Amino acid sequence: MLIQSCKNGAMETRSVRTYRLRGSRITRSQASALDRFWTTYGVEIPEGRLNLQELFPESKKIIMEIGFGMGEATALVGQDFPDDGFLAVEVHFPGVGKLMARIEELGLKNIRIMETDVHILFEEHLEDASLDGIHLFFPDPWPKKKHNKRRIVNAEFLSLIAPKIKPGGFIHIATDWVPYAEVIAEVFAASDLFSGGVVPRPDWRPLTRFEGQGITKDHQVTDLRYIRK
Repeated sequence: MLIQSCKNGAMETRSVRTYRLRGSRITRSQASALDRFWTTYGVEIPEGRLNLQELFPESKKIIMEIGFGMGEATALVGQDFPDDGFLAVEVHFPGVGKLMARIEELGLKNIRIMETDVHILFEEHLEDASLDGIHLFFPDPWPKKKHNKRRIVNAEFLSLIAPKIKPGGFIHIATDWVPYAEVIAEVFAASDLFSGGVVPRPDWRPLTRFEGQGITKDHQVTDLRYIRK
């Protein structure tokens, strides 16, 4: 949907997102949250570079969360660290709507959301050394061998994210699939861009319902933290 407006005598065209229920993937409340809150918490993909300092002018650190799912951990971390800015990136609208509703409920001012493929964001829109850190919590492990190539963490991914993280910045990963944790450790060990490895579960990372369900099924959760050299 396009809306035209007049500013300083010139016509401007801007897009307005509207969301409708499609099947059962997105609930009525999630679609409503998207309609109501996108202009407040959503970030459109820019034509050029994304100005993170403009998005988070008062934040001491800027951290990206990749693939936040339904946003449960994102909202809680944002609440616990109000001085940091969090750019949450997800490709599924139900999670985006759910997180927006939660941000509004908690009155958070330090979380902004983008609905896009994170690879495009890194390749085309992020400035170098613009992030203090990255959170990657429970990425899809693609456990079937024929699907392993779809896993997000690989050598190409490290080369893509490294320039965007400030020297001394970090990426923190959590997974409940042990074979994937082992592969992640191998990928980072083969790279000279980062240093680090497996770490104890940090107190600041919330225990979400998703993680709790995995623990009840005897899934072993592994936290890995790597520092950009």
